[in-house]
Amino acid sequence: MSSSFPQQLWRALRGWWREQAREKGATRATSLLVRNLWNFVRESTPEQRRQRYGDMEYDWEHRVNTTSGTVNWRARLLGVFHSPYQPTEPALFQEMMASLPIEFDQFTFIDLGSGKGRTLLMASEYPFRRIVGVELIAELHRAAEENIRDYRSPTQRCARIESVLTDAREFEIPQEPLVLYLFNPLPERALSDVLQRLGKLLVKTPRPVWVVYHIPLLEDLLGATGFLEKTGGTADYSLYRTIR
Repeated sequence: MSSSFPQQLWRALRGWWREQAREKGATRATSLLVRNLWNFVRESTPEQRRQRYGDMEYDWEHRVNTTSGTVNWRARLLGVFHSPYQPTEPALFQEMMASLPIEFDQFTFIDLGSGKGRTLLMASEYPFRRIVGVELIAELHRAAEENIRDYRSPTQRCARIESVLTDAREFEIPQEPLVLYLFNPLPERALSDVLQRLGKLLVKTPRPVWVVYHIPLLEDLLGATGFLEKTGGTADYSLYRTIR
């Protein structure tokens, strides 16, 4: 995963263009590219950057750096072609965890597209077996590693936390009971690939898997897998589990 920024950007742009042109056609893909780049420029103004610091309360309380306000332009530009970084709001995360009817100490928590690691830190307040974040953008991964080292909380119940720098499609999914957390981290084709891999693994090694999908823009993909069923959710998230 160690490559220069121009190489990373070209790889991200090429992959994004290939998928968008295949699904929408070259004309619509070009229009979408222009619109996304214009939004990137508009959101790079000092005023917009100040607004991104509005998620700082968690960082002040825990002395970490998970805000989107400090993400530099390179990581933000890569996010245009992958998924823009945005940390999960703590109260909503607690609501999502409360919706899981599980014994947490029997499960491993996996966050695909874990960014600077806020969700990993919040998950450590629950007694998971271990916690793993998967992040593609190197700057965000490095920030997550620093946050994991710096995080201190008297209510922390899981200290086995790690961030892995890799593409979610290449991540080796653990063969154990899982809570899979998604904050709209992947484009359609990539999420479909991950779900197909998960389905094949479950055939070989059946085990309970719960999927917590925050901002479920591609929820239809989960329902179409044949091995996941929806069990709950709200306008903010959907909850799925493997079919028994």
